[in-house]
Amino acid sequence: MNGLLLAGLVLALLALRQYVVFVLAAAVIFVYVVWGDGRIDNIVLDGWDALNQDVLLPIPLYMLAGAIMAEGSIAGQLVRVMRAVAGPIPGGLAVATCLSCGLFAAIVGSSTVTLLAVGTVMYPALLAAGYPKSFSLGLICAGATLGIIIPPSIPLILYGVMTGTSISDLFLAGVGPGLLLLGLFAAHAVVVNWRLRSGEWQLAELLAALRSGIWALLMPVLILGGIYSGLFTATESASIAVVYAIVVELFVYRRLDARGLLRVTTETTRLLGGLFPVLMMALALNKFLTFEQVPAQMVALLGQVFDGPGTFVLATNLLLLVVGCLMDIGSAILILAPILQPVAEAQGMHPVHFGIMMTVNLEIGYLTPPMGLNLIVAMTAFRENFWFICKAVLPFIALMLAGLAVVALWPPLSLFLLG
Repeated sequence: MNGLLLAGLVLALLALRQYVVFVLAAAVIFVYVVWGDGRIDNIVLDGWDALNQDVLLPIPLYMLAGAIMAEGSIAGQLVRVMRAVAGPIPGGLAVATCLSCGLFAAIVGSSTVTLLAVGTVMYPALLAAGYPKSFSLGLICAGATLGIIIPPSIPLILYGVMTGTSISDLFLAGVGPGLLLLGLFAAHAVVVNWRLRSGEWQLAELLAALRSGIWALLMPVLILGGIYSGLFTATESASIAVVYAIVVELFVYRRLDARGLLRVTTETTRLLGGLFPVLMMALALNKFLTFEQVPAQMVALLGQVFDGPGTFVLATNLLLLVVGCLMDIGSAILILAPILQPVAEAQGMHPVHFGIMMTVNLEIGYLTPPMGLNLIVAMTAFRENFWFICKAVLPFIALMLAGLAVVALWPPLSLFLLG
């Protein structure tokens, strides 16, 4: 009976379109009062204990680094290099957009930051070069989602925090699926725009782009190279990303001044003010459920429902596709990852592989209404009709579903770098 009351409370709040933090807070209070010792102050204590860990530090640092680069010149320099490299091939400007999204994603770990940083530069360029508006919008919206699977990735950090999975292993595992999706987008861009060319390669322009963009190109090498070589942790790499971005933008490219840096920092702080209360509530609930051995009970219950890994993978992906349409990826990971991951392990799935599969699945939610964040951001940034953008992303959703099938059914794609 209490379980039905809890489900009814959550559904009612969602139907009333309440903020996720209010829904989570109501659910946590209900759980602590009904199944706990009735002391609501324990929510604050458990939430603080859960937040007070170093593994969460990369989230605000990567968000700040991405905001600095989007506001400054690093994003534009990366785009210039990619245009010089890929521009002359068939559909080359579209391929350059894909590569720019992938490369920028390898720095910031955020889909919306990638969309704004790359999209504001490439969308007008694509239209001016004769690319269809629908294709251009769909490509930018889909390419930006690479920011949550190509490491470093904020959703992968959240998954690692909520499930106790190694964040460095998750970063390594995201490389294969990220490159797969990047390759699918680029191949589609070439096939659809075979007749669109930007001329011949110009060595002088390529060298000039590399010369001016060398500081921007060194950033992903520094961050990812340091993580994968073991020189520093994910947290240390995030700190280095912030310092490097500040130094390059202030003293090398000089497009961003001290006043602009203060503005960017303030805006990032506001975003974090919305994220961390949600994270606190989710971690407090996760701690309580773990103490009450709810995940273990869920494993036993769902183990009787699924007759094998194949059934579990199919059912989980269908569930996550629906969840991705209704909930943002951060909230979905905070709520579902601690419940589903033990069940996945009981079904024989590697926890890192399951984390990648879950993230790729929820990545599609960025392109599906009504909660498709990239659709909403693109509508505002490019001043286009929402439903027109929804139609524009349909071919790319199909490509992502194909990529998801490969990721789900072929674990070595995610695990080969882990040995």
